[in-house]
Amino acid sequence: MKDFTGKVAVVTGAASGIGEGLARHCAGEGMKVVLADINADRLSALAAELNAVWRKTDVSRAEELEALADFAFESFGQVDLLFNNAGVLIGGTTWDVPLKDWRWILDINLMGVLHGVQAFVPRMLAQGTPAHIVNTSSLAGLLAAPLMGPYTVGKQAVLALTETLHYELQDSPIGVSALCPGPIATGITASGEGREAQAAQTEGQKQLMQFLNDGISQGMAPAECAELVFAAIRENQFWIFTHEDFKPEYQRRIDELLANQNPSYAQYTVDE
Repeated sequence: MKDFTGKVAVVTGAASGIGEGLARHCAGEGMKVVLADINADRLSALAAELNAVWRKTDVSRAEELEALADFAFESFGQVDLLFNNAGVLIGGTTWDVPLKDWRWILDINLMGVLHGVQAFVPRMLAQGTPAHIVNTSSLAGLLAAPLMGPYTVGKQAVLALTETLHYELQDSPIGVSALCPGPIATGITASGEGREAQAAQTEGQKQLMQFLNDGISQGMAPAECAELVFAAIRENQFWIFTHEDFKPEYQRRIDELLANQNPSYAQYTVDE
């Protein structure tokens, strides 16, 4: 896709962070925008500002993505860009994070993407026109870190899902991209407030989250991230990296794998 004027975009997780940056960029490209998020108050305010339509959506529920697809196609008759972007984060050791918090993260970060794919792809194929899907993974989709189990598992699964989708849609007019951002200035570290796992964090775990939050607060602006995403869509580029300086870490992991070495860990920040 090269020209976005008059086309239709659907953005999940649109009320803040990367999703809001994408939504604003879509509007700036002259697109018709469908906003989805669980935060209805913020969503309605953003929709009014961007002259967009919106629907409160819990991406962890497949039926709500089906309803979002119905809403988008009833509103505009087509969908040209789909951003499966909603995500959350909680830190903690793999064995201490309660199963209900594991499920909460995976239901949003992973199943939310799958729900979006299953609700929209058949309809986008049926319309038969050029389109593009961007699934938000993370640098955690390529690198694991301690105390980040649920987030890392979900983001690596999203990357596998997205690559699979790329192969499956190669003979269609639908392009696919995996967004693997480094630190972006968002509020994702606050997304688990009130959850049992966050309340039970040790002092060391809280320090990690503060480290992440400090890095994120100084991260790339969501608007700049959105510009990189649209540049990649125009080139039908699968990989979208926001921070080239993490590539040596990706290379290190590949080198260790090929040499059959045990994984080593180098501290880095992560965001959605």
